[in-house]
Amino acid sequence: MASLIVDEYEMYLSLERRLSKATIAIYTNELSLFLEAGHDIDAVSMQEVQAYVVEQAQLRSLSGRSVAKLLSALRSFFTYLQTKGARSDNPVSLLPRPKEGMRLPDVASVDEVERLLATIDDSDALGLRDRALFELIYSCGLRISEACSLSVSHYHKDAVTVLGKRNKMRRIPVGDVARLWVDAYLEESRPTLVGPHLGEKTLFVGRRGEGLTRQAVHKRFTAYAKAADLDITVHTLRHSYATHMLAGGADLRSVQQLLGHSDIKTTQIYTHVDTGALQAAYERFHPSGESR
Repeated sequence: MASLIVDEYEMYLSLERRLSKATIAIYTNELSLFLEAGHDIDAVSMQEVQAYVVEQAQLRSLSGRSVAKLLSALRSFFTYLQTKGARSDNPVSLLPRPKEGMRLPDVASVDEVERLLATIDDSDALGLRDRALFELIYSCGLRISEACSLSVSHYHKDAVTVLGKRNKMRRIPVGDVARLWVDAYLEESRPTLVGPHLGEKTLFVGRRGEGLTRQAVHKRFTAYAKAADLDITVHTLRHSYATHMLAGGADLRSVQQLLGHSDIKTTQIYTHVDTGALQAAYERFHPSGESR
C-alpha cells in the first residue's frame, strides 16, 4: 500500500508538477520515511507531523536547510492529497519554516539528560543544590539567568514564577522529579549554605550563602557534562526541554508560552494559551512530569 502511494505521488510530481529528478527523489524518499513511521495520512494532525519533524531533525542531525526540505516534501504531499480530495486541510501549512542558513540548537536526548544528572553526587550540600538546580532548569526550560535570579518566593512547588526577558513574568509548571529535588534542597541543603545570611532571598545560593552567578553555574555544569562524556552547555537543557515537549506532541503555542518567546518572526502563528492548557500540555508531554 505504501509503495503504491509513493509511486502515484511520484507520477504526480513528474507529470503534473514537472519537478526535477533530484527534487522528486528527495520528496519521494521523505514520503517513504514518513509512511514507514506508521502515520495515517488521512487523519494525521499538525502536532503529529511536527513531532515527526522534530524527531527526524534530532535523529538525523538535520541542518535548518535540511529541515526546510523535509517540510517542503511533506507540504507538497498533503497538497497533492488535497487536489485528489483525500484531505480538506494541509497539516504542514502552519508549521514555521526554518531559515536555510540557520543551525538547529544542540539538543540532548532524554537518556543523555538523565545520564548527566546521574553524575551529580548529591551526598553533600553543594551536590544536592546542583541536582535541584539542573533538574529545575530542565523541568521548566529556564534560561540560566532566570534560574540564578529566582527567589525562594518564586517557587510554589507545583510551579515557578519567572522574570524573563523584557521583564515579562510567566508561570511555569514544575515536574514531579524536579519538585522532589528542590524540596530536598530547601530542607536539607540551603539552610546549611545560607548559614548566618538568613535574609538571603535567592533560591539557589553558593557555599558562602550568596546568590549564584552564571559563571559559577557554567563551571559546575561543564564539570558534570565532562564526567558524563557529553559536549553540551547549560542552555542545552532549555533546548532539550523544548524539543522533548514538541517531540511528545505538545503544540507550538504552549511551548512558546512556557519558554517566554516573544520574537514575532518565530511566534507569529502562536496565539494566547490559558494557564490551564499549559499545565495540561506540560503534564502530558514533558518527561520529568513523571517520576523516574
